[in-house]
Amino acid sequence: MIIVPGPSSQKLGRRIAELMRAGVVPVEFKRFPDGESYIRFDGTVEGADVAIVQTTSPPQDESLIQLFLMADNAKDLKARTVTAVIPYLAYARQDKRFRPGEAFSIKTVMKLLGACGVDRIITVNSHNPSILKAFAIPVEDLSAIPLLAEHFRGQGFKGAFSLSLGKKALDVVVQANDVLQGGYGYVSTRRDRVTGEVAIEAKPLPIKDNDVIIFDDIISSGGTMVKAVEWAKEQRARRVYAACVHPLLIGDAQQRILEGGADGIVSTDCVPSPVSVVSVAQLIADALAR
Repeated sequence: MIIVPGPSSQKLGRRIAELMRAGVVPVEFKRFPDGESYIRFDGTVEGADVAIVQTTSPPQDESLIQLFLMADNAKDLKARTVTAVIPYLAYARQDKRFRPGEAFSIKTVMKLLGACGVDRIITVNSHNPSILKAFAIPVEDLSAIPLLAEHFRGQGFKGAFSLSLGKKALDVVVQANDVLQGGYGYVSTRRDRVTGEVAIEAKPLPIKDNDVIIFDDIISSGGTMVKAVEWAKEQRARRVYAACVHPLLIGDAQQRILEGGADGIVSTDCVPSPVSVVSVAQLIADALAR
């Protein structure tokens, strides 16, 4: 297998290759003065099984265009198969038409990946894994939640309470609780489909004088996480940490979460960030090896 570390996942791609002892084909990339992307493989992929590692965090559109170019290029250069390793899959949150006339964005992205020759996709904690099964390309959705929980356990947080944002995310904290074994629960969330504003409907939970870790798949603007942290502090939790797989942390999200009372933020390197201290490289390498 040959690993192609894309422009947005250089470090992660090379780490996966090291773990697999796989060959690496570097990518020469640049942006033309008009903003268009340039891609060139500095090596051969002919006859090889190729894994392109490219997260599609902001700037999402540029990252996706680069991915389309790399996948199509690999097939043009006679790669045998192309696996797109997309740790953060952009547009996955638009997984249906919430309002009449809306674009079904993830369907469009999946069709384009197929048209560019992608044979298989590996992603991590996508927003709605079940919808991905409806498309033609086989998708393996991995979970990094146990890795985050193991990190906290190693930092002395065994017995911490695992909290999710919304009942639909209960499976996330069930996974975390398997490691931390301190109990789990959720706070109800309600999102306005027009404004995107989220309200929290809190309920009593046994978190007084306990450490609490709030798990989420993604932190974007941080608004929901801030409200959850403030609520946990109001319930007299001892220490409160925010943990996520995909730290987009748009604008001042990180600062707002900390100012809201969080004792820290921990995330994976699915998206490079200052808080990306847990690596998914081994998780992905194992999936590629299978």
